[in-house]
Amino acid sequence: MTDDTVIKDTVRAKYGEAALRVLHGQGSSCCGGAAASGGCDPVTSNLYEAAETASLPEQAVLASLGCGNPTALAELLPGEVVLDLGSGGGIDVLLSARRVGPTGKAYGLDMTDEMLALARENQRKAGVENVEFLKGDIERIPLPDASVDVIISNCVINLAADKRRVLAEAFRVLKPGGRFAVSDVVVRGEIPREVRRSMELWVGCVAGALEEEEFKALLSANGFENVGIEPTRIYSFEDARAVLAGAGLDVDVLAREVSGRIMGAFVRARKPA
Repeated sequence: MTDDTVIKDTVRAKYGEAALRVLHGQGSSCCGGAAASGGCDPVTSNLYEAAETASLPEQAVLASLGCGNPTALAELLPGEVVLDLGSGGGIDVLLSARRVGPTGKAYGLDMTDEMLALARENQRKAGVENVEFLKGDIERIPLPDASVDVIISNCVINLAADKRRVLAEAFRVLKPGGRFAVSDVVVRGEIPREVRRSMELWVGCVAGALEEEEFKALLSANGFENVGIEPTRIYSFEDARAVLAGAGLDVDVLAREVSGRIMGAFVRARKPA
């Protein structure tokens, strides 16, 4: 088994379990596990306004495992075609569908059968028609070249083993002038090797996060322009402790080393027109 295969299988298993917990009424799951208080960790909490989610099925909200609110930041316009990479329970797809309206369309792409089943059930409950959920990998997007106006994603690209391939595929399916508007966990500076090695933290959105300048360089190398990374939430020492907990590491030492270096960010770029 290659490292890429191990990562993919681990992510699929973790998010499949998360979907089943929601489907079976066992509450939500957190990107990085439960915080010390027993609630959701600081990566996934308090990302959406109550007014945004009021008309969505409860299971779509409970299954949200993101680190931002890309639909609010992407400035979606009526009639646009939107693709959500790693769409999970469908919250961002359903919100996007509302923003692009009946003349637009929102695709959700996910590799996990359980999440796709949950997302399609949430679509049915919400009564939203301009949505289509696709099964596949974000490294091989099952859509034609130049078919999408906007790509969004919520704390998923950090989970991919081959991020260069993901960004190349994003560039391919975007129309000329199309926008890349992604929420993700991004790192400033070096992260201790123990954190990078931990598979538990990989599926908890931290271990696989790109360093800020590396993310910008990868986007540029794949042809994107107007690249920018805007922090939306910087995680403190206590936040880092919550995210690192449960991985069998020396939490106090590592939390001090990563405090302030891990952030939720809005990553934007454009395909040249």
